[in-house]
Amino acid sequence: MTFLERSREPEAHKHWYGDMEASYVYSTGIAGERFFSTLRDKGKILGATCPKCKKTVLPPRMYCEVCFSEMGDWVDVGKEGRVDTFSIAQVGVGGEPLEEPVVYGLIRFPKVEGGLVHIIAAKPEKVKIGMKVKAKLRPRKERSGSILDIESFKPH
Repeated sequence: MTFLERSREPEAHKHWYGDMEASYVYSTGIAGERFFSTLRDKGKILGATCPKCKKTVLPPRMYCEVCFSEMGDWVDVGKEGRVDTFSIAQVGVGGEPLEEPVVYGLIRFPKVEGGLVHIIAAKPEKVKIGMKVKAKLRPRKERSGSILDIESFKPH
């Protein structure tokens, strides 16, 4: 069929029957690389501060999303934060029931915009919005330069 002819079988163009495999490699970029290597090597959670807006953001990025300035200072935001919101998972990623529920939360840090989504190591009934938590890092020798270098956030 040429581009001038009209298709009489629209399903032939709208659907793909079967499986399509997709593989990809995700790059963390310059800011992500610095964030993860510092977390791995020094055990610090870094944010980036805009020299113009004076806002510190987490996760850090190369450019300010407000004024488009290049981010200046990288700062240690500490390991203590507060639960902004949370969810309780009772089913695993493969659809299997979990033996114990897992609590995931958005952790916000003082004077920082954004935050981190991570596991909260507490019984679901004990987790509250606004509760203080502290990052528990894996031992240095077990860190690999990923978000899982933070084992969990524990109430404190």
